Amino acid sequence: MDIVQKYFDDFTATQQDQLKALEELYRDWNEKINVISRKDIESLYEKHVLHSLSIAAVFHFPPGTQVVDLGAGGGFPGVPLAIFFPEVEFLLVDSIGKKLKVVDAVSEAIGLKNLQTRHCRIEDVKDKKFDFVVSRAVAPLKDLWQWSRPLIRKDPAKHTVRLIEKGDHAPGLICLKGGDLTQEIFESGTRPHIMAISDLFTEPFFEEKYLVYVPK
Repeated sequence: MDIVQKYFDDFTATQQDQLKALEELYRDWNEKINVISRKDIESLYEKHVLHSLSIAAVFHFPPGTQVVDLGAGGGFPGVPLAIFFPEVEFLLVDSIGKKLKVVDAVSEAIGLKNLQTRHCRIEDVKDKKFDFVVSRAVAPLKDLWQWSRPLIRKDPAKHTVRLIEKGDHAPGLICLKGGDLTQEIFESGTRPHIMAISDLFTEPFFEEKYLVYVPK
């Protein structure tokens, strides 16, 4: 928790309580359903919570923004982002139901009111449009963009995001990626904006980790 507060110091008391509760909840659930690797559970706040919040360090989602977490797994980046943005609506989608069982339990335990889950493939979400799709280490950018594009609303008039110190940005895909992305970006046919997370957080874990933003 200290490592999160190193970079974010304006949480409400409720948000602090919610974040602090994550460690015990994920430890307990990880004994039943392995949603986080055993070695990473010891670094939950650095490798999962803070990594997820790198999106919040760059993007500001106004109240009413609608976000879908593609391949949410055990709830990252969706759960930390839902804590950070309590007035933003999050839908966490995954094809593995037992992982969403963990998300539902964690969400209920900490009192998240702005998060829902759906057990399905992302291609089966056809009843809603979103301002942003977020994802972490799920698939190549080519696939992520193919799945995301139909879900992203075309009209940004009512739902916009401000990229801090960079101006207004359109709805799109925001994903967390690592390593050399040259070939992956080429194969995707997209022209994304790339931001190094190591410019935000100084820990060695974040070297060669990036925020990739593809506007629609």
